[in-house]
Amino acid sequence: MFSHIMIGANDIEESKKFYDAVLGAMGHKEGVIDPLGRCFYYTDKGIFALSKPIDGEPACHGNGSTIGFFAKSPEIADSWHAAGIANGGTTCEEPPGVREGFDVKLYLAYLRDPSGNKICALHRFK
Repeated sequence: MFSHIMIGANDIEESKKFYDAVLGAMGHKEGVIDPLGRCFYYTDKGIFALSKPIDGEPACHGNGSTIGFFAKSPEIADSWHAAGIANGGTTCEEPPGVREGFDVKLYLAYLRDPSGNKICALHRFK
């Protein structure tokens, strides 16, 4: 459905370190910084990117927004969460764990990145 997601970051290098760690815990390659100073993470299904806001204002999180990353297992979600905490992220929501409802069982782990964006690692049990 999506071709890419780009979020604002106040410090690209700080955010790159954070996302290299959390996405690396999921098996993704390090981000690539382009000549404009933006950072891109490429997969065969889409692109995740970081950019300083083009209007010159500080980056800020979207209240009520969450970006979810697919985790192949609960253990990978836990590694993702630990990597985020170790690299400038902060935990938010409930601790990582199983959530059930609406006939679905999920394993969720939430973080805020260095710019305050809320992200989640999600494993869907079958």
